[in-house]
Parts: sequence; C-alpha cells; structure tokens
Amino acid sequence: MSNLKALRARINSVKSTRKITSAMKMVAAAKLRRAQLQAEAARPYAVRMERMLAALASNVVSSPTAPRLLAGTGSDKVHLLVPITADRGLAGAFNSSVSRATRALVRKLESEGKTVKILAVGRKGRDFLKREFADRIVGDVTYVGRRTVEYVHASDLAERITAMLNDGQFDVCTMVYNRFASVISQVTTETQLIPASVPAGEAAPLAEGGKAIYEFEPDEEGILARLLPQNLAVQLYRAQLETNAGFMAAQMTAMDNATRNAGDMINKLTLNYNRTRQANITRELIEIISGAEAL
Repeated sequence: MSNLKALRARINSVKSTRKITSAMKMVAAAKLRRAQLQAEAARPYAVRMERMLAALASNVVSSPTAPRLLAGTGSDKVHLLVPITADRGLAGAFNSSVSRATRALVRKLESEGKTVKILAVGRKGRDFLKREFADRIVGDVTYVGRRTVEYVHASDLAERITAMLNDGQFDVCTMVYNRFASVISQVTTETQLIPASVPAGEAAPLAEGGKAIYEFEPDEEGILARLLPQNLAVQLYRAQLETNAGFMAAQMTAMDNATRNAGDMINKLTLNYNRTRQANITRELIEIISGAEAL
C-alpha cells in the first residue's frame, strides 16, 4: 500500500507540473506574436541606418578627425563584449547558447593576447559568465520587473558604452545575441558595434565621371557625430527586441515539450500504478484462498 500511495502522490505531482507548463506555454504564445512584430518592425529601420552610414562614412573613416564611434581608437588591445540574454529561464538552450558563444569568444581573444571586459545584459547571461569570468565583468544590466524593453533602455545602454569608450576603457566593442529567425530557430550572432561595422552602401546614380554625387549639409563629420550615437542605440534596441522575440519562441517550444513529456510520464506512472494495484489484489486473493483451504 505504501508503494501505491507513493505512486499516487507522484502522479498528482506530475499533473500539477503539467498544468503549470501548459499555462506557461499559452502565455509565451500570446506574447510571442507581439514580440515578433516588434522585432520585424525594427529591422528595416536598422538596415536603412546602416546604409546611410555607408554613404556618409566612405570619405570620413580614414580621416584623422573621424568620430571614435566610427574609426575606433586606432588599437584593438582591449575588447568589450556585450552578451544579451533574457532575465528568465525555462527556455531550453536559448540563454546558454549566447553565454557559450561569449565564452568561446573570450577564450579566443585572450589566446591572441587581448584584454577582455564583459558588460552583461540579462540576468541569465551574467550568472553563467560570472562562474568563470567574474573578474572580467565590469557591469551588468537587467530588466527584471519590466514588461517590455523600450528604446530609452537601449539609449541608456548606448550612452554607458559611449562613456566607457571616451574614458579609454576599451578599443573594440562586440555584441553577442540571438537573432530571431523563426518560432523554432534562433541564430546566435556576433556584431561589432565599435568601431562601427559599416556595410557597402547602395548603388547611387552615377555622374558622367562614374562617381556618385552626394551633397551633405552640414558636412559628413557633423552628421556622423549626431548619427553614430543614434545608430549604436538602434542596433542595441534591435538586438534586445530580437532577444525578446526569440526568448518567447524558445520558452513556448520548451514548455510545449515539457507538457508532452509530463503527459507521457503520467501515462507510464498510471500504468505502473494499475499493475501494482492488480498485483496486490491478486496476492491478497491468493492469501485468502490459501487460508480457507488450510481450514
């Protein structure tokens, strides 16, 4: 009987767990749609911002007076890594994939003789990296208790990184995050923020000499001084939106798998319970019949 009681308690416990995972799956599914729309809406703006920088920076990047956000410090001895993860777990390997990629990048850079600093965004990434690289972590940012990540949060983070650059605390800044590809796929991505990674610009109408004609007012450096800090905030905001959407998708998938596994476990435990109960009944009947025959 004690074995049956333990099985009943286990079945009830797993049923309670299944209710929780099922509820979490529905909540994540409800939030996923909004998070996905926000992430997809931010992509065209971020892409156009990069193209605008490409057009502006072509003649400025080699200038000795180029902004530090564009040209950097002229060195690459100190690297600042900005891993972006979620503040919550129960999402499979979503957070650990960014943390592992950051760990591999730290080891690679240090093997090349570079100095590495980490500014962790998200509680899960911070806790993971703290176990091995506690002395490299120079700060962390979490959004626990906030329902959504707003642009102002990314802007504050961008100002913090810019202040560190101006203070000479690093030379190169790289961001690591999960890019939302689909509900079942998130791609771990590394993006260099400082010096700004400027892609090739769009083809422009050509003049007779074969060169594109651009007229800037004010000059390129004046525009870049205003545009580069905004681009840094936009890229950080885009990564945070991608992370939020990817987290909701990963959590929905993880909770769906957990709900299915709980159902399979309940079926196995119920079958075991019925077999044990039938065996106990059969044993008791044999004992009764054996006692009656002995009389």
